[in-house]
Amino acid sequence: MKVALNPNIDPKKVKILVVDDIPLNVLLVKKMLQPLGLSTEEAEDGVVAMEMIGKDKPDLILLDLMMPRMDGFEVLRRLRADEATKHIPVIILSALNSNDDVARGIAMGAEDYITKPIIMERLQTSVVEQINRIFGS
Repeated sequence: MKVALNPNIDPKKVKILVVDDIPLNVLLVKKMLQPLGLSTEEAEDGVVAMEMIGKDKPDLILLDLMMPRMDGFEVLRRLRADEATKHIPVIILSALNSNDDVARGIAMGAEDYITKPIIMERLQTSVVEQINRIFGS
């Protein structure tokens, strides 16, 4: 199934923040989103992500869980605890693939949980669903 953004949405106006401490993972996510016309900003860990979010809120966050300094679960907890950021959709992208980890991520407020290695169609579908919901017609 081919996924597509709502034609009324300008993909260049969508702000996506990719939070991952492994540059190759960030590059792969960027490449997977390019066919949709989407671009991203990057943060190499949770601390940098929270600083960036505080300055300029993204429309969507793609969040790794296992990172130094501040892990993704703590980022998600802080986002959901803050009135200014609790509405920002988060899609977890993680190598943690146990049922407990997935359940915890969803229970903490993530909109989706995608395990690594990431399947491009799965990522694109999830991102398009969130963007279409946010910017709906």
